[in-house]
Amino acid sequence: RRSPGPCEQPRRRLGDDGVSEAVGEESRRLTREQLFTIVAAASINFSSMMCYSILGPFFPSEAEKKGASNTIVGLIFGCFALFNFLSSLILGNYLSQIGAKFMFVSGMFVSGCVTILFGMLDKVPNGPMFIGFCFLVRAMDAISFAAAITASFSILAKAFPTNIATVLGSLEIFSGLGLVLGPPLGGFLYQSFGYEVPFITLGCIVLTLVPVNMCILPRYDSTPRKESFWKLILLPKVLILCLTIFSLSACLGFFDPTISLFILKKFTLPAGYVGLVFLGLALSYSLSSPLLGLVSDKLPYVRKWLLIFGDLMTAVCLFMLGPAPVLHIESQLWMFVLVLVLIGFSLGMSAIPVFPEILQCAYENGFEEGLSLLGLVSGLFNAMWSLGAFVGPILGGFLNEELGFEWAAAIQGGWPLLSGLATGIFYIIEATRKSLQNPPGDNEERTRLMGNET
Repeated sequence: RRSPGPCEQPRRRLGDDGVSEAVGEESRRLTREQLFTIVAAASINFSSMMCYSILGPFFPSEAEKKGASNTIVGLIFGCFALFNFLSSLILGNYLSQIGAKFMFVSGMFVSGCVTILFGMLDKVPNGPMFIGFCFLVRAMDAISFAAAITASFSILAKAFPTNIATVLGSLEIFSGLGLVLGPPLGGFLYQSFGYEVPFITLGCIVLTLVPVNMCILPRYDSTPRKESFWKLILLPKVLILCLTIFSLSACLGFFDPTISLFILKKFTLPAGYVGLVFLGLALSYSLSSPLLGLVSDKLPYVRKWLLIFGDLMTAVCLFMLGPAPVLHIESQLWMFVLVLVLIGFSLGMSAIPVFPEILQCAYENGFEEGLSLLGLVSGLFNAMWSLGAFVGPILGGFLNEELGFEWAAAIQGGWPLLSGLATGIFYIIEATRKSLQNPPGDNEERTRLMGNET
């Protein structure tokens, strides 16, 4: 019996729960190359998020001792997103020429080396030299991160053309684990062994994974073909989806400089418990992403509803997070945690369907399937996410300082509100245009005539 081709959807027999057997059958059909691809992507998701989040508990205080002000520390964090944005656009445009596997492995290797270098910065003299080296090392980390993640997205889309949203959603579990485990592990190692050990330990782990991925990661390179980046990004639907990516990332970035201060001040919790409050957001996003990815792949027509309602739900939750003073509701810890859980779920609703929606839009507009297009889409996705991660903390910190957390969170909710409304209007216009081009009366009459003929 002929096995299904790479672009064919295999038949699935659903069990009583309607989902579990479909997932089980998909997992049984995984080839060896696909399994190795998932392992490699999971390793970069987990390790990169660990490298990103390990700085949080102790680096700001260490930087202050070395003569860096709070503003400079914020810029050091922000430069990561800025260089990630720029390098994602460039690397995504040239991925097919460089080679996806080479970009993945080299990005991982540089990331491990740079993480170790970051652990040596306490030896640098205080003042401008320390600050300059911080910016330099952080920029190198951003470029290597962009290379590995852009290549990872492209390889996954090449290996799983019919269920990319399911795979990406499942891998978000490892991203969430990296974000959750990074701060406590970094804090423990810093408290026990000093500044250098957290970075050296994590950097060595990343470097150990490099030869493993060199051996197991299949080569998905293709003949270099130059796709038009501007033709892709100027498509109206892609512009709307870019706004969605930006708004979600900006909302997450808003939490970095604001939420821990609000929790400490409002609920008078010990500093060690602040990380536990974040678990509500991280766990709800990580655990819901695989299910949302499965729904997005099996029911493609549902993606637009996930995008719209996810954005609008995020906006409402940010309005309730404080809550906004206009509501005259006293903030309570249980309600705050509940809203964070809902935000994690709503972010997943919008973030998971975006990648396959951009790919589908590109195919509909004449882009050829291949690694060149996948590089463009993954680079664009990472660039827009990084742009939001750059703008979100800066704008959020300013609004928090001027207006307080309650109003700052409500105003920040304007990004997903604008995105949700724009997405909804676009899909309404698109559906109206299609109905005018293919009037239902013609289809009904054609069906009736065919019935009479038979």
